[in-house]
Amino acid sequence: MTVLLNIVKRELASYFSTPLAYVFIVIFLTLIGSFTFYLGNFFARGQADLNAFFTFHPWVYILLIPAVTMRLWAEERKTGTIELLMTLPLTTTQAVIGKFFAAWIFIFIALVLTFPIWITVNYLGQPDNGVILAGYVGSLFMSGAYLSIGSCISAITKNQVIAFVIAATVCFIFTMSGVDIVLNFFKVWAPEFLVNIISSMSFLVHFESITKGVIEIRDFLFYLSVIVFWLFLNVVVVEFKKFN
Repeated sequence: MTVLLNIVKRELASYFSTPLAYVFIVIFLTLIGSFTFYLGNFFARGQADLNAFFTFHPWVYILLIPAVTMRLWAEERKTGTIELLMTLPLTTTQAVIGKFFAAWIFIFIALVLTFPIWITVNYLGQPDNGVILAGYVGSLFMSGAYLSIGSCISAITKNQVIAFVIAATVCFIFTMSGVDIVLNFFKVWAPEFLVNIISSMSFLVHFESITKGVIEIRDFLFYLSVIVFWLFLNVVVVEFKKFN
């Protein structure tokens, strides 16, 4: 546990020792705020809720989370510090989990900084704060799923730009898999059970269910399963790269 905490501290310190953390947070808050109040017609809707706020989270994550994860392993490999990291008294699993949790805490900090929007909706009306809290928790779990994908892909290549593009693409596919335009394509030729599987893999479907106040354990278990699966792949990739 001590080793894991040291890795988390090391990674968090590396975020805030460069302009990356501050630039990400500013862009994240600017995009979320703009989308909520302008594109989401926050005031024109006349409803005391944060549906407009949460609607744009998946799309913002698709762009910004790969920018955070692209350096997790790609930079280590490019600079050669991964060899130094692997010589420390820690396992590959500890290194992967430590880096992931550091990135997840960083995203959590960015989410917490959106609290003025929550305060605003409470000032203007009487929202269901339980639903809003569920939306925040769902957003955090969804961000963890995106982070696990990005972390794994970052371990595949030394090029951060390639890591960003591939991670953003994979995240986009997982997000869009439950949208009607995608499902209609498969319905033409695929059996129903396959269509249902594809639909169930959509981050968007699970997140929308949570933000509507429909709290089901299976939605959170889905995100946890995605996180575990991609972190496992991350460990496999790092172990493979150690010998190649």
